[in-house]
Amino acid sequence: MGLDSYNGNSMVAMAGKNCVAIATDTRLSTELMTVDGNFQRVFKVNDKTLMGISGLGTDVQTFNALMKFKMNLYKLQEGRDMKSSVFSKLVSTSLYEKRWGPYFVSPLVAGLDKEGDQYKPVICTYDSIGYREHSGNFEVAGTGAQLLYGCCEAFYKPDMGPEELFEVISNCLLSALDRDSLSGWGAYVYVLTPDELIVRALKTRQD
Repeated sequence: MGLDSYNGNSMVAMAGKNCVAIATDTRLSTELMTVDGNFQRVFKVNDKTLMGISGLGTDVQTFNALMKFKMNLYKLQEGRDMKSSVFSKLVSTSLYEKRWGPYFVSPLVAGLDKEGDQYKPVICTYDSIGYREHSGNFEVAGTGAQLLYGCCEAFYKPDMGPEELFEVISNCLLSALDRDSLSGWGAYVYVLTPDELIVRALKTRQD
């Protein structure tokens, strides 16, 4: 077992019409032993961007603190919030500059970029040295990633509204959690729209 799967986690991000969502479980473990049942892995970057970080628990907190520092510096210098697409590239370069001693994390970025009257979803995932994967539909990360792919490919459809997106991403995550022994113990779904961030808790199996 590698360090990136040592603490366990399953995470998925999905795009809808003028909305995006990230769903993650809350379990923190040392391999098969549960340490915490409510570990935070999804963080609000700004009003239009969310970042979820899968991987080693200590590096999750370290990398989030680094990105928070870089975002505050940008806002101080530029006097505005960073766009989601720009932030997704900043995550990539931040991981790549530590490539010789990488963070054992696999971040997911979900956000909305304004284009005229519409909002374009930004969905990206990365490996530990910053390779950026962005299909635009859905991305997965964590020890349950392979299990999430099948569910997402079956349930995903384009241009879903916030409520339908919540239902789809919840069912995808819950299906994967039932099959992954390193994830579970509850879940949170974050749905981001141009006007608000909706956070909902899911009940899952406690074993």
